[in-house]
Order: sequence, then structure tokens, then C-alpha cells
Amino acid sequence: MTVNNMKEILKAENLCFDYPDISLLRDVSFTVREGDFLGIIGANGAGKSTLIKLILGLLKKDSGEIRLFTDKIGYVPQKANSFNTDFPATVREVVMANLYKSVGLFKRYKKSDEEKMKNALKRVGLEGYENRMIGKLSGGQQQRVFIARALIAEPELLLMDEPTVGVDAQSVHAIMKLAAELNRQGLAIVMTNHDTPTLVKAANKLLIFCEHGNSEYVARADLTMEQISEIFAGGRAHNHG
Repeated sequence: MTVNNMKEILKAENLCFDYPDISLLRDVSFTVREGDFLGIIGANGAGKSTLIKLILGLLKKDSGEIRLFTDKIGYVPQKANSFNTDFPATVREVVMANLYKSVGLFKRYKKSDEEKMKNALKRVGLEGYENRMIGKLSGGQQQRVFIARALIAEPELLLMDEPTVGVDAQSVHAIMKLAAELNRQGLAIVMTNHDTPTLVKAANKLLIFCEHGNSEYVARADLTMEQISEIFAGGRAHNHG
């Protein structure tokens, strides 16, 4: 099957979004197809995390279009900003919680659900960790648990917002290696990451945000050094991500 015949998973056209105090995204357009790994790169405050929230429907766009051609979407947030390490839950409970839509809040899990959980943990390299307390794991292990939590629902598109924030260098390598392997297995991935060289190496498509809301959508093979330098051009960053 040629690239042009690959199924579209996500498409954005002329997307615009402003916060009350800043104009952030201007005419952002890109396409994610089956098997794509889209890396979103740019300076702090350029709109990377905001775009993820728009795709998820957590923020409402001002204009333009976001079209999702699947409802099987996984989401891995920034661990350091979104998780209380004192939360009294096992790895099993955290991963299985993402089945509530199909199982229901008060229904019992089936044997097949347990197998899905174990398989998801195996895919992220945490086989046998299901009874560990998540608060006792390292930051990198916790983030891999959240990836397993997304995978248990068998997504066609995985959104990863700064998945390596707050973890050590060894864990950064492990998480990026895992993301690349999941992509090779056919999972479409959209990722933001401050580690630009690592993300550029992993992705086959790039969405480069500049400071003033403009963006460039390119294949990695066509990336120029000028485009990389533009990522860091401009004034002070804002806190909107």
C-alpha cells in the first residue's frame, strides 16, 4: 500500500487558537496517516501542548478544522505535572482503569481484560509489575505505566505530550525507544518533546512551531537546518505550552 493510500487518522486544516492574552496558533495544517510518527517541535510557549489539548477536545478551536477518523485514541500526559505519586493504587489498577468505558464503573473485569492488561505491561517492558504500588516506581517506570494504560484500550492514534518530562536520561532513552517500536508495530503517534534531536530522529513527519503562531509541516527527510534554528528564534516564551 502506498503512502497516499494509507488511511487518514487525523487531519487539521487552517487551525487557529488564541488565549485571552496571546495569539497562539495561526493556520496550522497537517495530516496523520496510519503508521505516521508526527513530531511537534518548537520553543516553549509556541503552542505544542495546546495543540494536543485541541485534538483531545479539551480546548475549543477559534477557527479551522480538526477531523479525527477514529475514536480509538490513547493519551499520555506529562507525568510530572499530572500525577500524585502518593496515590494508593497498584500498577494493575492504573492500567485497568482505562477500560471503564467498555467495562463500566461497577462491572467486574473479565479474563480477557486481565490478559489485555498483562499484554500492555509486556509491551512497555513492565511484565510482572501489576501488583506493585505505582508510587514506589521510578519516574520512568511510572511513565511507562501510563503508556500501558493508553495501550490497553488498543488505540489507533497515540497522543504523547512531553512524555519524557521529569525522568532521568536512561528513562528518556527507554521511552523514546518504546515509542519508536510502537510506531513500527503500526501505531500512529503524535508527540511533543523538548528533546528536539531525539524526536526528529524518531518521527517521519514534523510540525515546526515558530514563536508567532506560524508553523511548517514537513517530512523529516526534507528538514533543513534553517527550520531547526527557527524553533529557537523569537522572544520570550509564554506558559501556555
